[in-house]
Amino acid sequence: MSLQPLFEKGKFVITAEVGPLKGTDTTELMEAVEVLKGKVDAANVTDQQSSVMRLGSLAVCHLLKMKGLEPVFQMTCRDRNRLALQSDLLSAAVLGIENVLSITGDLPVLGDHPEAKPVFDLDSVHLLWVMKKFNEGYDMQGNELKGKPSFFPGAVVNPGADTEAARELQLIKMEKKIEVGARFFQTQAIYNPNAFAKFMKRAGKFGVPILAGIIPLKSAGMARFMNKNVSGVFVPDELIEKMTAAEDKTKMGIEIAADLIKELKDMCQGVHIMAIGWEKKVPLVLEAAGI
Repeated sequence: MSLQPLFEKGKFVITAEVGPLKGTDTTELMEAVEVLKGKVDAANVTDQQSSVMRLGSLAVCHLLKMKGLEPVFQMTCRDRNRLALQSDLLSAAVLGIENVLSITGDLPVLGDHPEAKPVFDLDSVHLLWVMKKFNEGYDMQGNELKGKPSFFPGAVVNPGADTEAARELQLIKMEKKIEVGARFFQTQAIYNPNAFAKFMKRAGKFGVPILAGIIPLKSAGMARFMNKNVSGVFVPDELIEKMTAAEDKTKMGIEIAADLIKELKDMCQGVHIMAIGWEKKVPLVLEAAGI
């Protein structure tokens, strides 16, 4: 079942993120799935995240579906041309996968195979349009499909853009993605609820569900790294000081994530928790947040 009926019922939707590993051993992945099942509404399966070669998102989405955890099939446009992207969408539909998150993707030079040739035949906006056409029963060339899917397409937005011009560009991109078929959004990590509230005053007018991104902090060093290297993410000094002073870093990271969820809960339609190796701690975050 797609996320669509949950949003329509007004449920505060909780999604998590699972990252396929490099290799065929899925033991650790399946352990995380068992922990998340029943605690979250769906799990977003990353697709060659950070341009690092891993087990494919489509195969892992199928495994999640078999285990009873609703997947969100993340698709990056970096590695496939329009033929492969459309074929993978049809494959996903046949496997009962309906939630699809459209992402353009990072450059290969940033990953573990820097000599790989990027494709970028389509970008995330074009891929959203393709899913809209598929739902209408046609491929992107207008050829009729024999059996059509029922995708619930999603996209990403970055509310924490560094400048006013960058924030305006994010809103323009968001509106364009909605025009071509985006039905929900996941955001970059949020650490400043006041800044997010200002963003939502503008983005709320679009009437499309938004899942606020939550990345639990593991250390002050992690926070400083994101401030320096992750565009649109800023961890306030106050939170860095809390992590520095905490004797139990794990407990403090969970507490900060839970407090953020509490503050964001009335501003958006759900949260997307990117635990980055802490998938088994997601239930603790939700419990601390009172969800």
